[in-house]
Amino acid sequence: MKQASAKKDVVLIVDDSPDTLSMLNDTLDQAGITVLVALEGAQALTIAATITPDVILMDALMPNMDGFEACRRLKENRDLAHIPVIFMTGLSDTESIVKGFAAGGVDYITKPVKGDELIARMRAHLNNARLTLSARVALDNTGSFLFSASAEGNLLWATPQAYHLLEDAGLNNAWLDENLPSQLRQLLAPHYNRDKGLLVKAVDKPLEIRYISQTGNDEYLLQLIDMERPSDLERLRAALPITERESEVLLWIAHGKTNREIGTILDMSPRTANKHLEQIFRKLNVENRTAAAVVALKHLPS
Repeated sequence: MKQASAKKDVVLIVDDSPDTLSMLNDTLDQAGITVLVALEGAQALTIAATITPDVILMDALMPNMDGFEACRRLKENRDLAHIPVIFMTGLSDTESIVKGFAAGGVDYITKPVKGDELIARMRAHLNNARLTLSARVALDNTGSFLFSASAEGNLLWATPQAYHLLEDAGLNNAWLDENLPSQLRQLLAPHYNRDKGLLVKAVDKPLEIRYISQTGNDEYLLQLIDMERPSDLERLRAALPITERESEVLLWIAHGKTNREIGTILDMSPRTANKHLEQIFRKLNVENRTAAAVVALKHLPS
């Protein structure tokens, strides 16, 4: 029986130099990578919206829309913001490097590009992006009311369940754009006691926003709480002799996640997740993950 071939990585190269495009195309093609090409920023955004690449190699200086602006616009699109952008340029001054990272780039390499180094860096960022995306899909599929925001209070992404809860509370897109940032800035301010959460002035039902963790240089993971119904975490804590953090780990065990996936979702190391799991086994008097998941599922809505 013939095995299906592995899916090839897709890389979008954005550069107006024919020599650079030719060199990169040959290098990536030899590495078994599918190559898409754009000659300037606006064209890159159009291509990315049509055929989503796994990673983007972006020249900084181009005619019309430069790479910095193209990257900023890419990160504003919820469907494309997860794509890692690696800047390529002949510039090596500190100001340009900082500008690239500020626009949302994950790495910065100078021309002439060294093929082996580029492939190694690209593979590393691809693995990290896939792990992050896998965690986000897990959050989406398990009904978690989670979202992330910048320090300025701008909404970066949210699970479908979080959007539905906001709609149920009578909060439309106009409210999210005009009122949510100011409330989130209050919660994310250094002096604010993040343990107590923040009540949201909603129209149809009371909501609370709770701080979970900082997941990036300018990204914070937050949770929406429907004040009219208990959350799965509250159900587990009420029914079982475990701590709040242990209940978070147990919830993801019940959803079949590995320690590595749990670490990504909860912003902890796999080793820390395993230590919490050891305490859960002891407190629940079980011997393995399956038994712990069965105990948890007995207390969760089907």
